[in-house]
Amino acid sequence: MAQKIIENPAWRLHPFYKYFGNVKDKKIVHLLGSNGIKGVALSVLGAHVTVVDFSQENERYAQKLAEAAGVKMDYIRTDVFSIPMETVQDSADFVLMELGVLHYFVDLQPLIQVIHSLLKQGGQFILHEFHPISTKLITSSGKKHKVTGNYFTPNFEEQRVAFSKHMGDEAEGSLGKVLQRKWTIGEVVTSIANEGLVIRVLEEEPNHKNHDIGLPKTYTIVAEKS
Repeated sequence: MAQKIIENPAWRLHPFYKYFGNVKDKKIVHLLGSNGIKGVALSVLGAHVTVVDFSQENERYAQKLAEAAGVKMDYIRTDVFSIPMETVQDSADFVLMELGVLHYFVDLQPLIQVIHSLLKQGGQFILHEFHPISTKLITSSGKKHKVTGNYFTPNFEEQRVAFSKHMGDEAEGSLGKVLQRKWTIGEVVTSIANEGLVIRVLEEEPNHKNHDIGLPKTYTIVAEKS
């Protein structure tokens, strides 16, 4: 994995890499940065990266990955709301969150407050997430698409833990469940704006699978601390 990242680090950051520009010597905080693949890619490109995540296993993998890639990357193993702010407040050029993280928060406003605190003046929050049309509304099976959900429901949904797909069916009974709150784009945009961040970009990205052409798959928001 380290060799693949070194060969093409920008590919690991598609499609939102274009919003970073030249990241050399930029300070980037990746919230819920998981196993550090995106963080290592940014580090290879010259950024000073801090990953925040509460998983000990993710931290261990990320540190080994950074070592194998020959880069330095800081990792703070903590809950987002327990970050030691004295070391990172008002310092980030960019805060990154991406793919399948917002639905773990029952209230977005405290999260956006943390992001605002991390950013320096002129710093930018880059959010890349799954589009709620695909996660809340439509169920796809081959060429068939059905409206099976309610786009506007604020209800929590019980789901399998994300890593269960790697564990096999025999482990299903021993794994816990998670509750997810899937947010509409309007709710996300409003929460960001309410904290005083200026939204510069809202890009909705298409699904490229043959049967899903014309449906949005992901979206990217870029918001600035002015």
